[in-house]
Amino acid sequence: MSAESTERRILSVLEQDAQASYAEIAERAEVSKPTVRKYIQKLEEEGVIVGYSADVDPKKLAGQSIALVGIDIASDCYVEATRNLKEIPEMEELYTSSGDHMLMAEVRAMDGDSLADVIEDKILALDGVTAAHPSFLQERLK
Repeated sequence: MSAESTERRILSVLEQDAQASYAEIAERAEVSKPTVRKYIQKLEEEGVIVGYSADVDPKKLAGQSIALVGIDIASDCYVEATRNLKEIPEMEELYTSSGDHMLMAEVRAMDGDSLADVIEDKILALDGVTAAHPSFLQERLK
């Protein structure tokens, strides 16, 4: 088996279950535990694996609302505005985008009103941010 396919199999297992033990990954990827350890360490060092996280069903979170927010920024303010957006505590994830908006963000707050306040008072208030288009998550389907 090629190194590339071994890497892909190990990553596939991790993407399905970030809590899988080396033994579980080894069994499912059909490699040895030392191979799993070696590849995971390499992938972490190369920045391919940037962290481990839990998938959360927003509907089951008591007292928390989540929105995906498309954000547009004036091009002359992009660097500074992006830096400031990353400092907002309620901003869980921030991505560049090639879609309808320059950036896509996952924003979390206690409830819908608090989420709206974050969007209005923290995101739209930043110099250079020209628009924020939220989509409030309702129910996780998968």
